[in-house]
Amino acid sequence: MKILRKKIPAYNLQELLVVLVIIGILILIAMPNFAGVINNAKSTEAKTNLKTIESFQSSHRFMHNSYSRELDKISFIPPKTPEQGGNAYYTYEILNATKTAFVARATAVDDWNGNGIKNVWEINQDGQLVEVTKD
Repeated sequence: MKILRKKIPAYNLQELLVVLVIIGILILIAMPNFAGVINNAKSTEAKTNLKTIESFQSSHRFMHNSYSRELDKISFIPPKTPEQGGNAYYTYEILNATKTAFVARATAVDDWNGNGIKNVWEINQDGQLVEVTKD
């Protein structure tokens, strides 16, 4: 008795490896372009939280006639960094606060591009966001 086998069209191993190599090369070409997009997405966290701090500071000033020097007193709970068991990209602090002005800062937890400089954003009582140090 003769066994009939149908020939099923398929790709061989060499063809699959060539496709994988081409995809790998395309990813290597595209990765530097995505680094800036990723950093911008991370800095959105800092901008959003600094705007929240500015809003909380304004409320605190209306109630107590001065800005607070402590995040706890304005009811801002900073997100946890990876060292604290969270996934926040920035740490937050109030640099100075008086009756009429304040400056809050967000400092990146990591150096994203490996150049030794961490990204820093600041906001003041007028809601002006400034990127002090660009990573």
